[in-house]
Amino acid sequence: MSSHRFNRILLAVDDTPCTVKAIDYAKDLVREFRSSIALVTVVPPTSPANYGADPLLGQQPIIVPEVSEIQQESAQRFLESIAAHFEGAQEVFLFNKVGHVRDEILSTATEWTADLIVMGSNGRTGFEHFISGSVSESVIRKANCPVLVIPGKCE
Repeated sequence: MSSHRFNRILLAVDDTPCTVKAIDYAKDLVREFRSSIALVTVVPPTSPANYGADPLLGQQPIIVPEVSEIQQESAQRFLESIAAHFEGAQEVFLFNKVGHVRDEILSTATEWTADLIVMGSNGRTGFEHFISGSVSESVIRKANCPVLVIPGKCE
């Protein structure tokens, strides 16, 4: 029986209650394997604002760069606050990405050569799951390494 060691653990975080549970699991894994940890959060691209734009006059919606900057700064502070929980890790890396959540998690895992991805599941079911899909399911399908998904009953 081979012994798999998780030297590089990627923890995908967001601002849902499931993240708290995923952090607890990741802390235990980092402690057990004396691993390096990378935290990744993904901010969706800023949507253009239609305020003041009139398509009949040929005016295009605008993207306010300050909104994107504020989101990025907030996400960075969020990552830094979580990083403080991993003082026992070999190294702590922070990845603050903008884009499609699944794609950014997978690309970060590949670029950083993660041995394990840890993430929470929001537990969407029914129509909500049909419409929005599951990020965790799509990460599992496309990942090049094992994925530990923390169940959605996080309350």
